[in-house]
Amino acid sequence: MNKFKLVTLAVLGFAATSLVSCNAPKEGGEETTDTTVVAPVEVEAPKTVVDIAVGSADHTTLVTAVTAAGLVETLSGTGPFTIFAPTNAAFAALPAGTVEGLLKPESKDKLTSILTYHVVAGNVLSSQLTDGQKVKTLNGQELTVAIKGGVVTINGIKVIAADLAGSNGVIHVVEGVILPK
Repeated sequence: MNKFKLVTLAVLGFAATSLVSCNAPKEGGEETTDTTVVAPVEVEAPKTVVDIAVGSADHTTLVTAVTAAGLVETLSGTGPFTIFAPTNAAFAALPAGTVEGLLKPESKDKLTSILTYHVVAGNVLSSQLTDGQKVKTLNGQELTVAIKGGVVTINGIKVIAADLAGSNGVIHVVEGVILPK
């Protein structure tokens, strides 16, 4: 047992001596310092609903339209927003020339009206939607929710993906463009 204590004391003594000598001043009185530089860690900011749409290959037309309408800054704001986001295929299903016409500067008000008809103030998850529910959009008109056999539709347009959460709201992907009255 005494031999174990002696070995332990010897190891501790060696460790203490090593620590002291590593931090001892160099000849000439200069102290050594650790100059290791730690690179900053990049922390990815939470994605807004706009960032989510921008990152989706299925929503390039929507992103182009939101940009043309001047809504990027608004929809990147604090929100929260619930967006019923049409896919590229939804826009392609509109009559020929419709999207191109809406993207013209002279159609900005009409485009803004259509896009804001897809946006509801607040963070509305799919679990909060009920059959027959009316939700007021940012353009002032209402959307009607229908739930039949587990399928959710908004004004008759099927929701194909739900609850894509962003830092400032939620996106529900819809298979058609919802046109205001």
